[in-house]
Amino acid sequence: MTALRFSGPVLPDGEVRELYVVDGHVTFERQAGAETAAEGWIVPGLVDAHCHVGLADHGATTDDEAERQAIADRDAGALLLRDCGSALDTAWMHERDDLPRLIRCGRHIARTRRYIRGYAHEVEPADLVGYVVQEAQRGDGWVKLVGDWISRETGDLEPSFPAETLTAAIRAAHDVGVKVTAHCFGEAVLPALIGAGIDCIEHGTGLSSDLVEAMAARGTALVPTVMQLERFPQFAAAGRERFPTYAGHMSDLHARQRDTIMAAHDAGVALYAGTDGGGVAPHGNLAGEVLAMAGLGMSPEYALGAASWRARRWLGFPGIEEGASADFCVYDADPLQDLRVLQRPAYVVLRGARVGAQSSGSSSSSGTSSSSGSSSGSSSVSGSSS
Repeated sequence: MTALRFSGPVLPDGEVRELYVVDGHVTFERQAGAETAAEGWIVPGLVDAHCHVGLADHGATTDDEAERQAIADRDAGALLLRDCGSALDTAWMHERDDLPRLIRCGRHIARTRRYIRGYAHEVEPADLVGYVVQEAQRGDGWVKLVGDWISRETGDLEPSFPAETLTAAIRAAHDVGVKVTAHCFGEAVLPALIGAGIDCIEHGTGLSSDLVEAMAARGTALVPTVMQLERFPQFAAAGRERFPTYAGHMSDLHARQRDTIMAAHDAGVALYAGTDGGGVAPHGNLAGEVLAMAGLGMSPEYALGAASWRARRWLGFPGIEEGASADFCVYDADPLQDLRVLQRPAYVVLRGARVGAQSSGSSSSSGTSSSSGSSSGSSSVSGSSS
């Protein structure tokens, strides 16, 4: 197989380098006869740390729809997906080299009649530990709990399970080497989860300053799903007539979301980008989430790192390094100067092969020549943003 050559600034350090793809892996050793594939800003494959492949608004999709969702993510440059709960078994995707790498959390585990119908295993407290162990065996190193949801009895967000039950469930997952994350909108469930040593919080709009400090000290991650939080006014409006307390609570959480998330950021909590794609949210918009995080006040480097090199390291995958699987994106302008560049990857490489809408079944695009004199089959992406 002919080696492919890529050149340009390699993020995160921005050093201009030549890298080669040989047998699906990265090497920085010069390869005689390599075909120039692309020149531009080279970014480790993007990571959507919170999405739902195989999930629609009614529950599980078909395999074909799950494939379309994964392809939409892949074509947008998201080459590693942490699936935070799906009613569909998507383990078969592991056998597809043309689909993103997938880390499955199994199916959501929620309280009976306390979550979106058709999404979760709905269980009572006595059964929680058993279901956590079951999903730990079915998933890829993570389990997803529904930490809180609206209670019909109180008309507001309430913890799904008692604190002692959550503690036992997290301990059971850790005992078998599996990490735990949880959906959390409100305040009340967070002390129990963080105190029990949960590994990640999803959304986290109810965090207080003391809980943020505890997360930073424990190394608990936060995936804020900023675009999803912008739906809170819609959630509030839908529940205002029947659950006015809940509606007011959601409006308050939305009003202070920026301060909450930036307090976590400033305290040193590790934040990662997640679109919440699946269900009612579209797949393929990780760039939008990165822009939304930066819009809160995070630096472009932090926001992009939350969806690339830092997220890959957190999930146990390498970035662009000698011998690593060749999973990266090439852009025609510096995304750290304008994050909107992420919306149009010029060249996407997954497991060493070009993928995406412009791959046309080959490892290089056609009809363009680079300014450095590479072959007419190469992709010239070294100029300014189009």
